[in-house]
Order: sequence, then structure tokens, then C-alpha cells
Amino acid sequence: MSPRCFACFCRRSTSKRSSSLRERKNATADVSAEEQRRSGPVFVELFCSQGCSTSPEAELLVSRLGRGDLDGLDLPPVLVLGFHVDYWDYMGWKDPFGSSQWTVRQKAYVEALKLDTIFTPQLVVQGRAHCVGNDENALLAAIKNAPRVPAPTFRATFQRPTSDSLQVSLTGCLRTKVDNRGANVMVALYECGLVTDCLEGENKGRVLSSDFVVRKLQKLYTLKDMPAKKTISGTVNFPLWQGFNSSNCGVAVFVQNSSNQIFGSQNFQLPENL
Repeated sequence: MSPRCFACFCRRSTSKRSSSLRERKNATADVSAEEQRRSGPVFVELFCSQGCSTSPEAELLVSRLGRGDLDGLDLPPVLVLGFHVDYWDYMGWKDPFGSSQWTVRQKAYVEALKLDTIFTPQLVVQGRAHCVGNDENALLAAIKNAPRVPAPTFRATFQRPTSDSLQVSLTGCLRTKVDNRGANVMVALYECGLVTDCLEGENKGRVLSSDFVVRKLQKLYTLKDMPAKKTISGTVNFPLWQGFNSSNCGVAVFVQNSSNQIFGSQNFQLPENL
């Protein structure tokens, strides 16, 4: 279960420059900052398990990142999601949030990123880079180096058709052109503030905290040859779990191409008392 890292992130070196060059660099930085403000968040996914002794540290890091506790490090906006896999359940503790669906999702990244093995905790950034989930420096470097893409401009409405279901209706533009290879528009329902008393396994006796945990994931659309400004609309329906509390939950929308790269993401907080 020992985590392995297959990506190397390097810091840029700095040196003195003439005043004229500094002025040019400052002008470029201003333009870049404006472009950054117009771009959407960097999409960060954590693959973890309560059956893995090193995953709780990674979950704490992702919680801090998602809550904005790492502000001041010159980071772009981020959107984080946690996917609990199920392949460590045999070790004595069945992760209550684990799913074979998330294991399949992680395996797709292993193949797309040409990795040698699957492991936890693992962080995937914009579907293009990865690092060990509890390596804060590697994560920050990956976020800073991640390509920025426009965020979709969806408007969302939420309804409860029944007591045990949630309906999410979306209308807007992707702001990114989809070529003939196609892309999926995915909608994730996630939950924060989860606390688990771990009674068995490698984390036996620990109280585990989890945020941004994906509880449900649905496909809104599969698109091909779609112009960036074309308006699309769609609805997904999520079955809800016992104890669902909208004030602890949010909805993330993201666009992912056939190579598993992310081309835009957007976050919505659910209304309280929905």
C-alpha cells in the first residue's frame, strides 16, 4: 500500500534582470493575472480509502485546499473532489464511501497517464498530472503548472421531486470547443463534514474526517463537434442517501475528453433546507 510517485515537478529558478526587462515581465504578469481571473478553477481529484493508513493525511490536505486554508500561496482557484475507492476493503475495514465506480475511474487515469500501478492516496490535477496524495509541495506545484481553461457558464436549479431524490437542471455554455473526439459533461454530488469512527483495519481506533466526498456521479451529455458558445441544457437526477443534508453538499460540473483531460469545471453550493 506504500504510495509511489511517478511525476516530478520542478520550481522555476530566479535571477536578476535589468529594469526594462523587469517592466516587461511585470506587464506580462499583469496580463497573465487577468487571464487567470477569466479562467476557471483547477480541477483536483483525490483517490483514497479509509482502509489505507496514509489516506487520512491526504484527505486533510484536500480539505484545507478546498476550504481555502492554503490561501496566500499564489494559487489559482481550485475545485476539489474526493473519490473513495474500494480495493482496500479486504484489509478489515469497508470504507462506507468506497465504490467500485471510483476504482474504475482511477484505473482509467492509471492507463491515461501511463503509470505502472494503482495506489492510494493519489491526486490527479486537471486529468493531466498526478502525485502522491499527501505530498503538499508536489500538489502545489502541479496546481500552479496546470493548464487553465475557461469555466462553463451554467445556471443551476435544484428540486426535490421526492424525499429521496434530487433533480439538478443546468443551462449554459461550455466556453470550450469540443472536437470530433468528443467529451462528457459530468455532474458530481459531493458531501462535506463527514466523520467516521474507524473500528477495524489500518486506521483502527481513529476518527476520520472527510470533505468534498463524491457520493453520486452522473453524465449530463456526451458531445462532439460543439462550438464553445453554444447553449446546452440538461437534467440529472440523483438518488439520495439516509441523512442527506443539503447544507453540507454541493454540485460540481466538469467537462472531460476521451483522453480523460479536464476542459472546464464549475461548482455550485446547494441551497440550505432544500
